[in-house]
Amino acid sequence: MKITDSSQRRAFIWVASITGLILMMPLIAMQFTNEVVWTVSDFVVAGILLFSAGSIFVLASKKFSKHKLIVGVVVLIVLIWLWAELAVGIFTNWGS
Repeated sequence: MKITDSSQRRAFIWVASITGLILMMPLIAMQFTNEVVWTVSDFVVAGILLFSAGSIFVLASKKFSKHKLIVGVVVLIVLIWLWAELAVGIFTNWGS
């Protein structure tokens, strides 16, 4: 499993592109409303979380190719849990 493999490189480019598109939503919303207030650190943390989740899915789904749905669900659940913890701290005091 080489990262230099062209199909895997394309997958990481897709992950980076989708991460950028998702991060454009709050950036655009901030231009039209005062209810969305993100700082630079919010964008950095969200970008790291989204890109990491996408990258983990790409790598894990290649290793467990017959269980892509399970891998995707687990990665999504962990992503949502981390996002919620960092946002409001449901189970810990990580949040704001």
